[in-house]
Amino acid sequence: MTKTIFREYDIRGIFEKELNEQSVKLIGYFLGKKIKALGGVVSIGYDARTHSPILRDYLASGLNYAGCSVLDMGMVATPVNYFSNYVNPLNIKESITASVMITGSHNPSEYNGFKITLDKSPFFGDDIYALGDETIANSTVKIPNNTACIKIDTKSQYIDYMVESFSHLKGMNKKIIIDCGNGVADTVITEIFNRLELDYKGLYLEPDGTFPNHHPDPSVEKNLVDVKALLEKEGDIAFAYDGDADRIAVLTHKNNVKGDQMALLYSMKMENPTVIGEVKCSQVMYDELERRGAKAIMYKTGHSNLKVKMKETGAELACEVSGHIFFKHRYFGYDDAIYATLRMLELIQEGIDLDEEIAKLPKVFSTEEIKVETTEEEKFAIVAKLKELLQNPPSDFPKILNIIDVDGVRINFEKGWGLVRASNTTPVLVTRFESTDKALAKEYEEKVNALIQRAKDEK
Repeated sequence: MTKTIFREYDIRGIFEKELNEQSVKLIGYFLGKKIKALGGVVSIGYDARTHSPILRDYLASGLNYAGCSVLDMGMVATPVNYFSNYVNPLNIKESITASVMITGSHNPSEYNGFKITLDKSPFFGDDIYALGDETIANSTVKIPNNTACIKIDTKSQYIDYMVESFSHLKGMNKKIIIDCGNGVADTVITEIFNRLELDYKGLYLEPDGTFPNHHPDPSVEKNLVDVKALLEKEGDIAFAYDGDADRIAVLTHKNNVKGDQMALLYSMKMENPTVIGEVKCSQVMYDELERRGAKAIMYKTGHSNLKVKMKETGAELACEVSGHIFFKHRYFGYDDAIYATLRMLELIQEGIDLDEEIAKLPKVFSTEEIKVETTEEEKFAIVAKLKELLQNPPSDFPKILNIIDVDGVRINFEKGWGLVRASNTTPVLVTRFESTDKALAKEYEEKVNALIQRAKDEK
């Protein structure tokens, strides 16, 4: 077992190497002791990866050893797992006090992990790190096999909820394309679409954890080639999903709509909302929200961070550029790509032209996320050194207006900004740059990268 599997907002590692029988049983046991103190009823779901059911058995053994009542919802989308915290299973009297989703999300097929909710709140940060310390300190404890679970059908409850909530979309006259990427989106989405009598065509619907057609990460352009081609030929609007269906891509004939642009679109139908964005979001989003009378808050990247900040501030909406969209407005405050799909279709039905609205926004030049390879041990030290160097930057460095250090460093320049932050899930620095001037965006990238190299050398 290695401490690096205990990440900022979930537990993630390679099956058998880091997530093996001993480590997962121990995680289940020590997590189970915390769940037991809250009431002890925990629901488990898992994604399409071939080893997910094996990890379910290991985890259940640990949870059972801690005295929990373990509910098994089978293969589901991550939002269905979250949903289980808000409904009572039809065959269970007790309320669910925790949930665990077994998923590697969009990571390569050898990876897997756990997204944990306790008492309707994310289990993350210091709590996960403390769980890691406790598990590693007791790594020789032996836990017997006990895979006893009570089967529950949260999936049907979720489908019924969506069909009822969006009954006004029934028979909508738009040709919809969806690409599930062989993840778990189609454990629910086509049944919802069928019951709403929507006109759709689907790509790679069958859950297959080997991901034979393309990697299930819709934030990477090459993974969208097939869905874009089908949209061009036969569709009006297209949606693509990551491996566990908590992240969405929205595609029109003109735009790949990013998460911060989606937030601007969704918020059009909310009255003076509070909207939270991560540090990678465009300045256009923050400025436009404020111009409309909304309250815009910049916060840390990460689904757990944003959910907690939403609860703290009472925000109606939150977003990440990568396509995590969180609705508290008419929903429960977690990231759900299926729900986000239906809310986008609702906007279209109400006459909003997505391309026209995006065209109205100020023009900026933004890079995609640019990743700088480093190590788990060095990434945070490099960012700390970079902050130090920015106190007295080189003479040819662009003029700095201010620095936001809520998550890494976001450097605001006169006509744009640059971001450097340490990824919480991989051994890389994540950078992004934006300017109203294309040449300046490139200059910001070059100057900041030179300073990153210096930070690497001097740390």
